[in-house]
Amino acid sequence: MLVRYWQPIREMETLRRQFDRVFDELIASNESAWSPATELRDMGDVIELRAQLPGLEAKDIDIQVSREAVAIVGEYRQSPQSENLLNSEFRYGKFQRVITLPVAVINDQVKADYKDGILTLTLPKVTEARNTVVKVNLAELSQNNGTDAPNEGKAIAAQEQAIHN
Repeated sequence: MLVRYWQPIREMETLRRQFDRVFDELIASNESAWSPATELRDMGDVIELRAQLPGLEAKDIDIQVSREAVAIVGEYRQSPQSENLLNSEFRYGKFQRVITLPVAVINDQVKADYKDGILTLTLPKVTEARNTVVKVNLAELSQNNGTDAPNEGKAIAAQEQAIHN
């Protein structure tokens, strides 16, 4: 017969470690689960990205733009008066949001605005990604009958320029 001695201190220590592990996982998953809400709009020649970031100052937001994606990183910091705090449901800590763009953008020509907790990025599309429409005027082409080829190109280019403007 095997005699086993019960060691309550060791059992309590094991139980404490298990609780710590569970709570650490809950806290970690809760912090990483939050990210700012966004809107993405196709405005023709540009993509407009808006993100809700209430309560942050512009200096606390880091924005990185590549041709295919936008990364928004920031941190909500607790105020110095938090030592008198009785209860808080605010989220504090770092957040990160990466938004994949539907088309390539010119990342060195991005315009940004931050007002009333809304970040607005205007991302110009690369030329290949723009939906260009070229009007071909058959009447002008048939009048020239191929005799004045340089003027044909000028007429089409002028019409294309008018469409883009």
